[in-house]
Amino acid sequence: MELDGHVALVTGGGSGIGAATCIRFAREGARVAMLDRTPEEAEATADAVRDAGGQALVLQGDVSNPEDVEQAVRRIADEWGRLDVVFANAGVNGVWAPVEELPPEEWRKTVDINLNGTFYTVHFAVPLLKRRGGAVVITSSINGNRKFTSWGGSAYASTKAAQVAFTKMTALELAKHKIRVNAICPGAIDTHIDENTDKRNVEAAAEPVELPEGNVPLTDGAPGSPEQVAELVLFLASGRSGHITGTEVYIDGAESLLEG
Repeated sequence: MELDGHVALVTGGGSGIGAATCIRFAREGARVAMLDRTPEEAEATADAVRDAGGQALVLQGDVSNPEDVEQAVRRIADEWGRLDVVFANAGVNGVWAPVEELPPEEWRKTVDINLNGTFYTVHFAVPLLKRRGGAVVITSSINGNRKFTSWGGSAYASTKAAQVAFTKMTALELAKHKIRVNAICPGAIDTHIDENTDKRNVEAAAEPVELPEGNVPLTDGAPGSPEQVAELVLFLASGRSGHITGTEVYIDGAESLLEG
């Protein structure tokens, strides 16, 4: 099995891409720790992990709070004594609005969760990862990297672009410790993330753009699945990608190429 005996930390493991990846990791022999703000959802994922033959550890916390992340990593060290894979996946869409109407506190909230949360996760995990080497995978997005027509999403897109820069910087810094760092850039995926998107007057920020009907060419407009993304994360976390680091991988069915 690809991750036999390995320990993985997944943030935002209670639903969507995070949950699918936890289950996929478990099927490959990993012990999975989930850091999530909603322990009820994480417990459901943990049950699925155990059903898949894996061990699960649910850690309640908010990635935007460094103390929560530090405590979670300490629990992993106490429980399993190692850490091999980090999937920094937790994030929100936040408030989307014209830039002059976007409240500064909402900008900060999106940055705190998406960008600062990624930093805290990697920051506290690195000492454990250095013991054996390992892999970090960061969930970025096509937004802010290839796609710039998600009107009003300036805070979200900015954090996603910054995550890719962070990926490249840390990949070079940590290479000597045999720690690989890569990012995934999903497009439309069938998750519930839109439920935490608060769109306010985004039409005022829009520019007229005509795109072909159906915005995911590979699937006639249908979104991808969390399970498809989990397969990519597994590849980047495993030895099969042993010479890949500092790279962002797009998984969007060519959606972003419509605007490239």
